[in-house]
Amino acid sequence: MGSLSTLEGFVCGGLAGCTAVTFSNPAEVAKTRMQLQGELMRRGGAKVYSNVFDVLIKTWRNEGIRGVQRGLGPAYIYQILLNGSRLGLYEPSRRWLNRLLGYSSTQQATITSMSAGSISTIIGSCLGNPLFLVKTRMQAYSPALPVGTQRYYRHGLDAVSTIVREEGVKGLLRGIDAAVFRGAIGGSVQLPSYIWAKSLVVHYGIASADSMWTYLMSSSIAGVILCLAMQPADTTLTRMYNQPAIRRADGRTVGTLYKNPFDCLWKTFKTEGIFGWYKGSTAHFLRIAPHTIITLTANDLIVRAYLQLRHSHT
Repeated sequence: MGSLSTLEGFVCGGLAGCTAVTFSNPAEVAKTRMQLQGELMRRGGAKVYSNVFDVLIKTWRNEGIRGVQRGLGPAYIYQILLNGSRLGLYEPSRRWLNRLLGYSSTQQATITSMSAGSISTIIGSCLGNPLFLVKTRMQAYSPALPVGTQRYYRHGLDAVSTIVREEGVKGLLRGIDAAVFRGAIGGSVQLPSYIWAKSLVVHYGIASADSMWTYLMSSSIAGVILCLAMQPADTTLTRMYNQPAIRRADGRTVGTLYKNPFDCLWKTFKTEGIFGWYKGSTAHFLRIAPHTIITLTANDLIVRAYLQLRHSHT
């Protein structure tokens, strides 16, 4: 039935990401608030939320469905840009790297798989940075039980216009270094681990290549690996995005807490210990496991359905 063009892969990947984020966004809200709770406070400070389920219950009770789905609009656009790039550009990048290093285009070499994953995810992270910034700030906001710096935006467009007005156009690029750091780690792990797990499932005859069980098992394994690898970078990104900012005499707007992602990692470790890096890890897993499963499974199903549809019309 042929293969997808880069544009077709981008669209299919974006649709898969949007499908997944509809279900995973409440856990993302909980993760964001857990990561900001007790920020740079020794022993974590006073706790507003005790765990991920407490966040979800209190958010639902005080803010309703709008609260547990805060930032969903920007999240949809972000998923189109991120997963469109990550899933759509992964194979072209991997094949290009394989040719560059002398491998066959079909060979799954670890170095080219991880590098292609990083390249495609970094591109998506850069394109989607303004949307992730907006989403994070909207999810951090709570009129009832606030944690971290609070900013109220009526909707995504209001957030973009407010950031440009108060911080300049460069304000939309705040945290892009942390986004690249997170994307490089996540991209090098997610797709390669999924493809690796899928090949093992098929190789050992556990299920066939096009079986739903193969998609689910492979996605679950990839989700666990991704969560373990990416958590410190994810906490760093949340804090870089949400930190308060001031306008200096030279007109530049800078964050008041962290200079860069590595400064954030160090200050978090120094005041909160290594567990500060892993705040919200349960919420992160509850978000990333179903998100990974749905994204990668949906992408395979969407691609297969699209190829069948395209084949039937040729």
